[in-house]
Amino acid sequence: MKFILRQISLPPYAPRQSALDLAEKTVKNCGGTVNSSYICRISVDSRKKNDIRLVYSVIVDCNIKDKGKLIRQGAEPYAEKELQITYGDEPSRGIAVIGFGPCGIFAALTLAENGYDVTVFERGKNTGERCKDVAELKKNGILDPDSNVQFGAGGAGTFSDGKLLTRINDPACALVLKRLVQFGAPEEILLSARPHIGTDLLTGVICGAEKYLLSLGAKIRFGCKVKNVKEGAEGVVLSTDGGDFCFSAAVLATGHSARDTYEMLYKNGVTMVKKPFSVGCRIEHPQHMIDLSMYGKDYEKYSEYLPHAEYNLSYRSGDRGVYSFCMCPGGSVICASTEPDGVVTNGMSCHNRDGKNANSAIAVSVLPQDTDGDVLSGIDFQRRIERAAYAVTGSFLAPSQTVGSFLHEQKNTFTDVLPTYEPGVVLCDLHSVLPGFVTEMLQTGLSAFDRKIRGFSFAGAVLTAPETRTSAPLRIQRDGSFLSIGSKRLYPCGEGAGYAGGITSAAADGINTAVKIINRFKPDKDRIYIR
Repeated sequence: MKFILRQISLPPYAPRQSALDLAEKTVKNCGGTVNSSYICRISVDSRKKNDIRLVYSVIVDCNIKDKGKLIRQGAEPYAEKELQITYGDEPSRGIAVIGFGPCGIFAALTLAENGYDVTVFERGKNTGERCKDVAELKKNGILDPDSNVQFGAGGAGTFSDGKLLTRINDPACALVLKRLVQFGAPEEILLSARPHIGTDLLTGVICGAEKYLLSLGAKIRFGCKVKNVKEGAEGVVLSTDGGDFCFSAAVLATGHSARDTYEMLYKNGVTMVKKPFSVGCRIEHPQHMIDLSMYGKDYEKYSEYLPHAEYNLSYRSGDRGVYSFCMCPGGSVICASTEPDGVVTNGMSCHNRDGKNANSAIAVSVLPQDTDGDVLSGIDFQRRIERAAYAVTGSFLAPSQTVGSFLHEQKNTFTDVLPTYEPGVVLCDLHSVLPGFVTEMLQTGLSAFDRKIRGFSFAGAVLTAPETRTSAPLRIQRDGSFLSIGSKRLYPCGEGAGYAGGITSAAADGINTAVKIINRFKPDKDRIYIR
């Protein structure tokens, strides 16, 4: 029988075997015998700056008669959660997956492994070509609107550090991590309480997933934008750059930046509603300062055993909040634009997180009532900010301001922190870019965060704007079968449809959407191609 023992607290320098020894000792003291044990989770407890600890969770397979005695010692019965697959009986002519980000990848994997004929349509390019386009934007300011940080193999997550932390409790999440390791991610993500892969490794992981999908017989059409979706009695017809195709169902895993796709679906009568989202800027600090602030002076002593520090900050005033988002230790700020006249920022870091600066979005909530107009008005709100930033710089250079200047009207000059954004920044007043309620809440939030992390709002920290693509500004409504409301063949899912908020949750939603499709259709290799 398996049990999980949590809260095994040890100093950072203690070998991992010590956690296993303590867990096994607990079982033996309760009269049991141990068959095997392994560590399943490691987190950092830095609440006491003079006593930093690593906290382990250990799963033990044991024989024990008095289970109650072990449970009274804090152990819990443990069983692996597995997906429950039940096949439907409706004939299938193949399933389309629109988008090859985390949601689309895992939807396609789940379907292909269960015998379904899958075709993926991705407007962007494959990993190698996409990386070249991202580099061209970074170095020379030349944008490909369909191949960039937002669009292409792996979706937006490929260039945002590969953070895998999620707060949802879904058995599919554990499966996502295991499959990422299968495709080349480091095994450490199975243990870390705050797992991440890093952009430098994630590109290889995406290639691994692509190769595996192809080996299952799936088809991936890169550079193939879906321009129209039309449902009929025989199936759903996709009009694409490569022709028209008919499938029994289509998974809408477009990601949160597919604005033209939103507009097309809305025009076609797909049911959507406004939802809250956030906008703001990126803040950069010296990573060493964040490490010392979060861990205390003992960080110097134990730095070889501890990851670079992360923070998670929030402040609320009435209905509106300001919070840190997508924090990248030892990372850099990058250009995430998709339109030729708009500046967008994002953050990323490599696996080792060994850059000089820490960066994070500081985002302010935008409520549905803040955007006047129809369901697409949130997109218009984002776009106005992005265009305002472009108007200030005249290019894909980003507007930037020191915290001292932003908060206290000090001289706007870089001192302790140099911005990492490429292709470069232009010093300006961010009030000329961001709406008044956003800058007001940013100022309030920075002051509040300084009370939580000493030095957070020090004058030399750098703000770079705008961060506008934190999440989708709308939700494509779906029913209990994950079908779009009023549709019989469209399955909206992931971040783009408003049902996820990160790589892991988007991938899990892709898996769960695929399971709903499997529940309906039986595997069938027949498919129609319309010439």
